[in-house]
Amino acid sequence: MSKVKKIEAFILTVPRDTPYLGGQHSGEVANDRGYFVRQRNRTVYPIMDRTVVVRLETESGIVGWGETYGLVAPRAVLALINDFMCDFVAGRDAFDAAVIHEDLYNMMRFRGYGGGYYMDALAAIDIALWDAAGRCAKLPVAKLLGGRRRDTIPAYVSGLPKPTLKERAEFAHEWQAKGFNSFKFAAPMAEENLAAEMAGLREVLGPQTRIAADMHWTCTAAEAVSQIKEMEPHGLWFAEAPVATEDLQGLAEVARKVQTPIAVGEEWRTVYDAQSRIDARAVHIIQPEMGHTGITEFMRMGLAAQAAHLRIIPHATIGSGIFLAASLQASSALECVVSHEFQHSIFCRNTGLITEGIECENGEYRLADNPGIGVEPTAEMISKLER
Repeated sequence: MSKVKKIEAFILTVPRDTPYLGGQHSGEVANDRGYFVRQRNRTVYPIMDRTVVVRLETESGIVGWGETYGLVAPRAVLALINDFMCDFVAGRDAFDAAVIHEDLYNMMRFRGYGGGYYMDALAAIDIALWDAAGRCAKLPVAKLLGGRRRDTIPAYVSGLPKPTLKERAEFAHEWQAKGFNSFKFAAPMAEENLAAEMAGLREVLGPQTRIAADMHWTCTAAEAVSQIKEMEPHGLWFAEAPVATEDLQGLAEVARKVQTPIAVGEEWRTVYDAQSRIDARAVHIIQPEMGHTGITEFMRMGLAAQAAHLRIIPHATIGSGIFLAASLQASSALECVVSHEFQHSIFCRNTGLITEGIECENGEYRLADNPGIGVEPTAEMISKLER
């Protein structure tokens, strides 16, 4: 009943009026393929949302769904799944998701095992396996992961995609009126220095509101320490990604020299990424991203954080809602999750792409008691999938 019959991967493209994070600055012109580089963090973005969606069918006809990022060159992920990985999953038992994950991971040890598109493809397959297993068992994935600790998860509003600080503060205030009292702004979109951004947001949102800064890996350790210390008098909740991800020693230096908790992890693919930062005492909050980790590695990261008495605030950005649903299932099974990212510009627009099973209102996510990850594509979403 739970043996995998076939796996297929598709590209989902959803147009946007404004690119993710907000409008393009001067000189940030999209090329013919729809890509542009944000100059303040030197990172390429598309002008649309795009993910890779996996459909897994068991021999008994039960279907599980997975998803990963497809922002740039999505056909690279598609080829890995359709031309290679699917053949090594067919015939396996969906309940062996973690074992299958390890087998696929080991197969590419000498060809880029630690990150990139292969691990993203593996994440999508992993989510689909867990989803199928949950549907076979008629249980939410959280129950398969050891049990659901909570039915609601606090949410923070991520990204304030407006062109001026005044407009960003007003926008955050609108969400505050809807019951949300935790926010994160993106440093590349700040028009002044980060301390001024913090001060402006604090003035409008009040002293009890939690405000975090996503620094987008743009600083040296010394620069990060200076900028974080300048924000600290305004009540900085956490500082995310202050230095380049490969600068582990720099990250540890920042963590030692500031009072603010340091949060990292959205770019990690495996527990080994997390463990090296934990061992170096370079992180206070880990931010596993389900679209990169899949459920198996997400849980391993979460349990490593719990063993080190750290906090977990999962990252969740661009997607149809499938890997967000998986992230919430895993988060509900972990003890140290204190909040979860809420991408309003994506979640609120994509509600027609997935079936009901997730709500985010009054500052918190609420999960339905549906089997598997709790959601699946609607007919509208399926009609948009392309090979």
